[in-house]
Amino acid sequence: MKVAVLFSGGKDSCFSIYQAQKQEHEIACLVSILPENKESYMFHYPNIKLTELQAKAMGFIYVSMISPGKKEEELNELYNILSIVKNKYKVEGIVSGAIQSTYQKNRVDDVCRKLDLKSIAPLWNINHEDYMQELILRKFKAIIVGIAADGLNESWLGKEINRNTLTELRNLNLGTKMHLAGEGGEYESLVLDAPMFKKQIIIKSSKTNMENSCTGALEITKVELRDK
Repeated sequence: MKVAVLFSGGKDSCFSIYQAQKQEHEIACLVSILPENKESYMFHYPNIKLTELQAKAMGFIYVSMISPGKKEEELNELYNILSIVKNKYKVEGIVSGAIQSTYQKNRVDDVCRKLDLKSIAPLWNINHEDYMQELILRKFKAIIVGIAADGLNESWLGKEINRNTLTELRNLNLGTKMHLAGEGGEYESLVLDAPMFKKQIIIKSSKTNMENSCTGALEITKVELRDK
């Protein structure tokens, strides 16, 4: 099936691309909505502007729009951009990276129904532990770029998600019931390399911006693409 992927640049949307390719879907383009409001209910915020570079690293067509990130307008914005994508690229389905968020999935499903598109969520209800292990096994290089949970602090920003990080997250999960994959917004990620990347992204400079002791973001200020 010819599909477009809702793309945030994080591990979930990147792994959804990987899964969609394994399921032999043809990926026509990646679609990113760039919210001006960091509290957007629907759309990923930290370092969202790097999605264009990620699409280039993978060799995919990139489609984007800027959104004010207002809750009451987000569905209309999603409808509008997917309508354009459907007509221009003749896609039949939309891939999203929802894992357990019924808020996100129900709204994507609703927009897809209105546009007569199939909603595809390869990670829906996946076992969190299996998923995180698979990310590491398949050599997804994902770093943490946003935190918003007790137990996390500035030292987590920029950490690569690997076996050691996963052990730390498991321990936090036992103490605070944090979602291991960050599905509740406890942390946000950015993928710098993965099996479908033709080039890898190298961070040249960045800085941390903290709102309080457990809420903040890594602002990436300079990057480059490098051959693998």
